[in-house]
Amino acid sequence: MANKGPSYGMSREVQSKIEKKYDDELEERLVEWIVMQLGPDVGRPDRGRLGFQVWLKNGVILSKLVNSLYPEGSKPVKVPENPPSMVFKQMEQVAQFLKAAEDYGVTKTDMFQTVDLFEGKDMAAVQRTLMALGSLAVTKNDGHYRGDPNWFMKKAQEHKREFTESQLQEGKHVIGLQMGSNRGASQAGMTGYGRPRQIIS
Repeated sequence: MANKGPSYGMSREVQSKIEKKYDDELEERLVEWIVMQLGPDVGRPDRGRLGFQVWLKNGVILSKLVNSLYPEGSKPVKVPENPPSMVFKQMEQVAQFLKAAEDYGVTKTDMFQTVDLFEGKDMAAVQRTLMALGSLAVTKNDGHYRGDPNWFMKKAQEHKREFTESQLQEGKHVIGLQMGSNRGASQAGMTGYGRPRQIIS
């Protein structure tokens, strides 16, 4: 991968806006979760955006993370014994994580692109994907999530309602308050506005 020189002008402004979205407190929480989910063997990154990027860059920790949310025997991502050293292998590993995360339920809008992580273009997007993954794991509550459930927001769940046929029929006779009310409505005492029509013969 070619080394990129510094950006100037408009592209520099855009990049600095993206970098401001990165949350150091969120990084700490995500690192805590990953370590609790995978065990202390994964180590810890150096503090800051660059350390977090280097820690996750080869895709192995991410792959192990998504695998840990599945039951034994149905792990979606094959994790190599030795971390890949070739660039395209690392990017392929990250892409496998993204596919598995999407299959797990993370929406496309919450996903980062491989280059966001690999080149450090948008580490806030990486945080967003991991937050969405954690939220889903807490919401599913299937026993595979390890960590404090308060670290992530539970996603809203569907609340299906079953109505009987008679309840549905009753509902057809109710006028919703959004449409106003017809109680006590009459035209008694109504007169036309303004002066009556003048008819001159």
